[in-house]
This record gives sequence, C-alpha cells and structure tokens, in this order.
Amino acid sequence: MEQVVEGNCTTVAQFILLGFSDVPELSAFLSLVFLLIYGVTVLANLGMTVLIKVSSQLHTPMYFFLSHLSFVDFCYSSTIVPKILANIFKKNKAISFLECMIQFYLFCTCVVTEVFLLAVMAYDRFVAICNPLLYLAIMSPELCMLLVSGCYLCASVCSLVHLCLALEIPSFKSNVINHFFCDLPPLLSLACSDVTVNKVLLFVVATFNESFSIVTIVTSYLFILVTILRMRSVEGRRKAFSTCASHLATIVVFHGTILSIYCSSTSDNSGEADKVATVFYTVVIPMLNPLIYSLRNKDVTGALRRVVSSKIYSQ
Repeated sequence: MEQVVEGNCTTVAQFILLGFSDVPELSAFLSLVFLLIYGVTVLANLGMTVLIKVSSQLHTPMYFFLSHLSFVDFCYSSTIVPKILANIFKKNKAISFLECMIQFYLFCTCVVTEVFLLAVMAYDRFVAICNPLLYLAIMSPELCMLLVSGCYLCASVCSLVHLCLALEIPSFKSNVINHFFCDLPPLLSLACSDVTVNKVLLFVVATFNESFSIVTIVTSYLFILVTILRMRSVEGRRKAFSTCASHLATIVVFHGTILSIYCSSTSDNSGEADKVATVFYTVVIPMLNPLIYSLRNKDVTGALRRVVSSKIYSQ
C-alpha cells in the first residue's frame, strides 16, 4: 500500500473496512444471511420493476413511483452488499481510495433519492385518496416524470457536494474504517485536517432533506387520515388504514435510522450500534419495500398471475 507519511498522518491509496466481526465462526452464517437477503432484494425489486413495465394495468402514477423505488432499492443494495460478501471471507479487506469515493457517491445518491421518493409517494397517496376524481388530471405523466427527475437530480447534487469536499481532505490518521462500507461520518472521523465544514454541511443537508421529507409525509397523511375518518364504508376504512400502516412502519424504520446516524451529535462515531442500524436501511429495507408496498397489493399480484399465465399458455 502506497502511503506518504506526514507526522502522524498519511495520504492513503486504500482503506481497510473492518466489517462486522473478526470471529471466523460467524463468517459462514453472515455470508449466508447477506446472500439470502441480497438474492431476495434483487429478485423482488428487479421483478417489480419489470412487472410494472410490462403490465398495462399498472401504468398508473402510483406504480410508476413504485417502479423507481424498486430500482433505487436494487441500486443502493447492490452498491453495498456485494462488497460485504467479498470482505467476509477475505483476509485483505482493502478498498482503493477511488472505489471508496465511488461507493460513497452512489450510496449517498440512492439513499437521498429514496428519501425524496418516499415523500413523493406520500403526496401521490394524498391526491389519490383526498382528490380521487382529479387524481389522473393532477398526477399527469409530465408531473410524475418531473417529480422523479427532481428526486434524482437533488440527490446527485447533494452527493456531489459531499464528495467534492471529501476529496479535499489531504491526509488521514489511519486507513482503517470501522464500518462495512465507505460512509462519510467514519471517513471524517479519520481526517487529520479540519473537517468542520464537512460535518456542518452533512448535518445541515441531512437535516433539511429529512425535515422536508417528513413534513411532506406527515402533512399528506394527516389529510389522508381526515378523509378516511369521513368514509362511511367500514371496509374502505380498514383497507386504507392497513395500507397506510404498512407504509408508515417502513418510513419510521428508514427515517429513524438515518436521523439517529446522520443528524446526531455523535454521528462521527461509527460504533457497532451504528453498524446494526445502518444494516436496516442499506440491506433489510430494500428487501422489504417491494413486499410492503407492492406484493400485498391485489393489483400487483393479479398482474403477476396474468403475466405468468400468458407465458405458460404461449409455450
């Protein structure tokens, strides 16, 4: 490994990811768990994306957003999990400086995109439930494309700003990252130079993104709740409450872990608790999202049966 020593600091060519555990007995178990979760994540999310694309019955704004959510979940899980699996059995858990920066940028872009997508989906449900007669007129294809493009664009800009500032760090106290991927807080904790600007910007941007998303979600669901309580149909209320409860449960887990890690005063201390919390939104949530948002939906299961039936009869 090429290093240039500057006192107690060095400029590094690669980092070492400590991962979860150095206990050999756990390697097989961890690899099996992550491989199983990643396999389900890939199949569920790519399958959902393709199903929505090929099924004309699902060409609605709600499923348009769901397809992008599934795509983002697949992308940011694929940014993290393959490297975890590779490092579980490898003695040399190194990742080059360039690979580390690319992994952080892609991960950050996907996560911020999902933060905004969840807010957009809440707004979509607000329009569908509170203004059903005007739903298709309000959520036009042009508006849907604009909202999704805005999610990707804002996320890319946020990630690029953080990346550019991280690339300005001249040296590090160590090249050992106490995490299972290249995240910004543990990287900043290793910096020799003053990274106050990086930390403040991380806190401000993360807090703004979270606040904007949460306010949008809470406001949308408050209007949805009022509309549901005015419904005369008991079955309609039950179905609406069930759908909202699943959505909100995932939002609480996703946003809760992000807030605990990035918007707390101890966010630069990436301990074991932070690793476990990070696993939920980097590994577990991408697997659960297609199940919670889509596979429980009768429209999706019906479309899946029709696609499978058409393939069988065509043979």
